[in-house]
Amino acid sequence: MQSCEISADSTDDPLSSGLRRKRQPRIVVIGAGLAGLSAAKALLESGFTDVTILEATDRIGGRVQSVKLGHATFELGATWIHGSHGNPVYHLAEDNGLLEETTDGERSVGRISLYSKNGVAYHLTNNGQRIPKDVVEEFSDLYNEVYNLTQEFFQRGKPVNAESQNSVGVFTRDVVRKRVKADPDDTEAVKRLKLAMIQQYLKVESCESSSHSMDEVSLSEFGEWTEIPGAHHIIPCGFIKIVEILARSIPESVIQLRKPVKCIHWNQSVSKEIERVADHNSDLPEEDKGSDVFVECEDCEFIPADHVIVTVSLGVLKKRHESLFHPRLPEEKVMSIEKLGINTTDKIFLEFEEPFWSSECNSIQFVWEDEAESESLTYPEELWYKKICSFDVLYPPERYGYVLSGWICGEEALIMERCDDETVAETCTEMLRKFTGNPNIPKPRRILRSSWGSNPNFRGSYSYTQVGSSGADVEKLAKPLPYAESSKTAPMQVMFSGEATHRKYYSTTHGAVLSGQREAARLIEMYQDLLQ
Repeated sequence: MQSCEISADSTDDPLSSGLRRKRQPRIVVIGAGLAGLSAAKALLESGFTDVTILEATDRIGGRVQSVKLGHATFELGATWIHGSHGNPVYHLAEDNGLLEETTDGERSVGRISLYSKNGVAYHLTNNGQRIPKDVVEEFSDLYNEVYNLTQEFFQRGKPVNAESQNSVGVFTRDVVRKRVKADPDDTEAVKRLKLAMIQQYLKVESCESSSHSMDEVSLSEFGEWTEIPGAHHIIPCGFIKIVEILARSIPESVIQLRKPVKCIHWNQSVSKEIERVADHNSDLPEEDKGSDVFVECEDCEFIPADHVIVTVSLGVLKKRHESLFHPRLPEEKVMSIEKLGINTTDKIFLEFEEPFWSSECNSIQFVWEDEAESESLTYPEELWYKKICSFDVLYPPERYGYVLSGWICGEEALIMERCDDETVAETCTEMLRKFTGNPNIPKPRRILRSSWGSNPNFRGSYSYTQVGSSGADVEKLAKPLPYAESSKTAPMQVMFSGEATHRKYYSTTHGAVLSGQREAARLIEMYQDLLQ
C-alpha cells in the first residue's frame, strides 16, 4: 500500500517552501473542460495570477462538443441543462440570453429527456408493429413506480436483499416481470409485449446512466444522485456557449492547447527524483528546483507547480492512473477509481431529405419481442445494433431540418465507433425499415456521431455508482493529496475535480462546474491572507 503521509523532513505548513516569500502560488489545471475552466475562472477572479491550463486536445470544452452543420448546432456531448433552481449552468445560460430561443417543447420536466416534450413516443416492435398507446402508458406507469422503489434503498435506508444482487437492473427486471405476469387483466399477447418492453426501458436507462447495463449500477446507491428541481433545458445555439462564457474571462495565454500530460510528479520535496526531473530542465530557475510538484508533459517540458488540479475523466484515471502519478496514488484512491463506474453513451444523428415519421412522433423506441425473457443486455459483435434503444426526433424542424438522434451505450457503442459511417448509416436505416414496417425509407443524406469511448482523452461519457461502489468512493476520489489530518495543514499538491468527483451531481455538467469551483475554493481559503 502506497503511503501518502508527509515526510518528516517536509513541513506541515502548506504556505512554506518558497511561499514564505509571499510570491503567488503556481497552479496548473489539467483539462480545459467545464471543471477546469470553472476552477481557473474562480482562481483568476480571486486574485491568483500564476494559473496555467494544460489541454491535451486542440479545443476547449471537454465532453461538451457542439458541431455546427448548416444553420443547426448538434451536440455530440452534453445536451441538457438538468434542472434550473440553483443550477450554475442554468444561471449562466439565463443570464447570458442563451435560452431566449428555447421553445416550450424544449423545457421538459420529465425524468427522461427528449428533444421535445410535445408529441408521442412510438414504441415499435421488430415485427413492424406499433404497440398500442394504452399498453405503453400502462407499462410506463408500472416501470416508473418500480423506478421510484429503486430510489428508496438509499433515500430511506432500506436493506437490499441478496436476490437483487444490489443491482438496479436485476431488481427492476425481477419486480416488473413479476407484476406483469401477475396482472389478471392482460392477455398473454399483451403480457409478452410488456415483458419485451422491460429490456427496451432498461436500455434507455443505461444510456441515461452511461453504463453498459443497469445490472452494473448499484441499487443501494442509486438514490443518492440528486435531481435539481426545475425543467431540463436545451441551448439552441449550442452548449459550447457555456464553455465560451467560462473562458471569456480567462486570458488566452493561460490555456495551452495540444499539451498532453505524461506524468504528475508529486510529494517529492525530499526525494532525489525531483533532482533528476529538475536537472532535465536546465533552464529551470533555482527556486523552481525545490518544487514539490512537477507536471511532465508529453513534449518533454517539466512545469513546476505548487498545486495541480486534475480534471481528467474517470475513464482516463482508470486507464492511466499507474503511469500518470509518481509516486503512485494511495491504495484507497486507486480502489475508488476502480470501483466507480464509467462507460460510453454515444449519439448517432441521421439527417433525411424528408420525414418518414408522423408530425406527432417525438421518438421511435425499438422493442425486440424476442427479448421478453432475456436476462443479459450484451450482444455478439455482429448484433451491436440491438443495443440502440431509440431515435429521438430533433425539434423544431425549422431549426434542425429532418434529423433523428439515436442512442447507444456500453460495449456495443464501442463496436459502433469502430464501424465506418456508411456501415452505421446503412445498419440504422435497415433497423428503421424493419421496425416501422416501411421498406421504402431512404438512407440518410448525412450522418454525424460521437465516439467518446475510443477517444483516449476521455475513455467514456460520464460516471455512475457501480455495484460495489458508494458515495464514499466519490469523496475519496475528490480528496486532495498528500493526505493530512486537517484540511488546514493539507499541502493540497494534487487536487481532483470533474463530474465524477461530485457526490450528488456526478454525470452532469453542473456537477463538473461545481467541482471546479470547489477545488478553487480550497485554494482561495488557503491563501486568503496572501490575496487580501
